[in-house]
Amino acid sequence: MQLRKLGKIGPLVSPLGLGCMGMSEFYGPRNDAESIATIHRSIELGINFLDTADVYGYGDNEILVGQAIRDRREKVFLATKYGIVRDRSNRTCAA
Repeated sequence: MQLRKLGKIGPLVSPLGLGCMGMSEFYGPRNDAESIATIHRSIELGINFLDTADVYGYGDNEILVGQAIRDRREKVFLATKYGIVRDRSNRTCAA
């Protein structure tokens, strides 16, 4: 897969990225082994742009992604979002 420069002087990233939000929450039961396999296969196919956030799964998603890329961190451009506050008791978000 061809890579593209992010911005004028930024890093090289794949034009396709892998959004990891659904791997820990929101779209049904989680399957960490399948999610890690998906991340590994994406990297094998040339996708190096992964997107996560500390709010996905109340932090579980970043732990999952970290486990998946532990031995291949140099191959990945990792994007994350932060600053979203969630309340576990009523499943709401506040900016």
